[in-house]
Amino acid sequence: MRQQTTDEPPVVLMDPTRPPRPVPGCDVCAALDRQRAAAEARSDIKRATTCEVEIRRHPHPGRSEE
Repeated sequence: MRQQTTDEPPVVLMDPTRPPRPVPGCDVCAALDRQRAAAEARSDIKRATTCEVEIRRHPHPGRSEE
């Protein structure tokens, strides 16, 4: 049996320290992003993080998981 000698492509992971980008044209993502920014401005990290999770989980047809 021969071993594979070619490299696998690297796995690309998103940077968890950066807020997610809202999908252009999506009113739900835009509203969540505004809420996230407002929460961050008042140092409400828990709410800001919740908004980030909701943006990442909001479904869009044809969008691959990040």
